[in-house]
Amino acid sequence: MAKTNSSQAIESLAAEIGNNVYMDIAKWHLYLREAHLHTVVAERVYPMLEDNSLNEGKVLQILADIPVKIGGKRDLPLADLIPTASQVNLMDILEEFQRNM
Repeated sequence: MAKTNSSQAIESLAAEIGNNVYMDIAKWHLYLREAHLHTVVAERVYPMLEDNSLNEGKVLQILADIPVKIGGKRDLPLADLIPTASQVNLMDILEEFQRNM
């Protein structure tokens, strides 16, 4: 039962991230849902939210550890593609989600 609840929570978190956090690619905003990265981010940050141990440095490290294939030839860390304003928005989303858990 707990697994179902956490799965639903991760899906809800992923939807919130996917709709509000974007990468900046050549001045285009590519939202994480469009790049199919929202669920990966949600799955990796959710344990911190569960443990009430949200930490910006850890979140940035998680983003740095997620490779994004560019042009089919090169991988760049997701952290390098998300502008500061969108990273702040991500932290706001995570803080709000954790408060409501």
